Amino acid sequence: MMNKPAFVALNPGSLISSEGVTYKVTNTLDMGNFLCLNVETGQHRVIGIEKIGPVIKAGSEGNKDPTSRDAQDYTDEEWQTAHKRLEIISPLLTLNGRTRQKVEDVAAKNRCSAATIYSWLKVYCESGLLSSLIPATRGMTKGTRRLDEATDTVIDQAITEVYLTDQRLTPKDVHLKVKELCLNARPPLPIPHVNTVRNRINALPTASTLRRRGKKDEARDKYEAILGPFPNADHILSVVQIDHTVADIILVEESTGQTINRPVVTLAIDVYSRMVVGLYISFEKPSSLAAGMCLSMAMLPKTSYLLELGVPGEWPVWGKMGKIHADNAREFRGEMLREATELYNIGLELRPVKKPHYGGHIERLMLTTARQIHKWPGTTFSNTQERKGYDSEKKAALTLREFEANLVDFIVNVYHKNKHAELGMSPLQKWQEDVLGRNDDKPARGVPEVPADPAKLRLDFLPFKERTVQPYGILLDDIYYYHEVLNPWINAMDPELTRYKRKFIVRRDPRNISQLYFFDPEIKLLICTQT
Repeated sequence: MMNKPAFVALNPGSLISSEGVTYKVTNTLDMGNFLCLNVETGQHRVIGIEKIGPVIKAGSEGNKDPTSRDAQDYTDEEWQTAHKRLEIISPLLTLNGRTRQKVEDVAAKNRCSAATIYSWLKVYCESGLLSSLIPATRGMTKGTRRLDEATDTVIDQAITEVYLTDQRLTPKDVHLKVKELCLNARPPLPIPHVNTVRNRINALPTASTLRRRGKKDEARDKYEAILGPFPNADHILSVVQIDHTVADIILVEESTGQTINRPVVTLAIDVYSRMVVGLYISFEKPSSLAAGMCLSMAMLPKTSYLLELGVPGEWPVWGKMGKIHADNAREFRGEMLREATELYNIGLELRPVKKPHYGGHIERLMLTTARQIHKWPGTTFSNTQERKGYDSEKKAALTLREFEANLVDFIVNVYHKNKHAELGMSPLQKWQEDVLGRNDDKPARGVPEVPADPAKLRLDFLPFKERTVQPYGILLDDIYYYHEVLNPWINAMDPELTRYKRKFIVRRDPRNISQLYFFDPEIKLLICTQT
């Protein structure tokens, strides 16, 4: 089995792979190029960021490669175990001079062996994925149920009636209510274990649970917005804010020149440096798709993206963020984004809609870009008074691609390079200062790790659908997809709900709808199927 990390370190001494050859990084030349030593020939070579990949290591603890399973394939119990293991080893991950004695102390405190702690450290450090700490024994596929639907409904009802009230009753009280309802049902329903009820309660959103249990002040203090500097945003990628806006401009269709609509822009900003780390532009309304596309782009190198758009300059931004901060809009509360951020061990923090939080960096970025867009043909301005006398539709001239190129050019060559009033320097200088250091008073943090598998990263942040496999293949949005790998699953029945056909996870990149990615539950791979 091959064990592949989620991100690749680029510090001097790190091993990387390029075009099938293993190299050791010796020097960082600039933000996107590295001097590397061929470990076999001893020759040096300059390698660009987009040609760098992981060194695949053979063998690992357990019988699963954590990068081969889809995020939806994990159960809540598996995620809880992984979080617990990460909590146990976290003190050792940040420790300088990790010794055998310190590992044994952690093992003794948590009633396990030092070998177990070492194995958890090994798989997590190699992959960088929270899922690598999930037990190797196969768990129940996420989405299937141990309980029938009736019992699930009883549990939800008991939680609402007994737990989510200002009486503040305990999970044990909820279980007693569940037991009563199950016994009184005709015919009687199976009584779930108390731990099943407890786990269901633990999965409830914390803030809303506190409010419904009469603890509004505690919920406000812990989860509502506060003003001032954003806490813990003390280096690049520690906190990234994301939001959507409908741009104040009308675009035209590329081939006919006919006016279409206003585009929706999704932007992500690094709070520490104010660098824009990712964007996504489309005519679709704000969605989890747009959020996922923007965030995956934020973590990937952007050299080829700039070349494709024909935009000069550099955008030396990539790497995993520590926390994503977004408003409480529907697209940020979806299961896809929660699962993807858990998979890569990225924090996700939501705030009330349209309520300023820690300075509102993303809101100020939106205002900055809006002012620039108002200078372009076809702008609708911000209000009717500004637009008076200007025919937006008649003046419209930019296609979606031209608009994207213009916006990226402004971000890369103007916004990133202009002095920021709060920083006292440009966002690009702030970013480089954190990476490369500033004399003796600010040591270098080093170049962020680069994603090891860009294709899988993009897929993990795409929304998923569940579909059955029919003799003709899979139907999604009136498009038929087929590949011979689907044959074993034609008309397959659900192993738990035997009266129903089995549904499978599929994902699709909106930029190429001719391809569908099918998650095979046996071999744990996303396989592209053609129309």
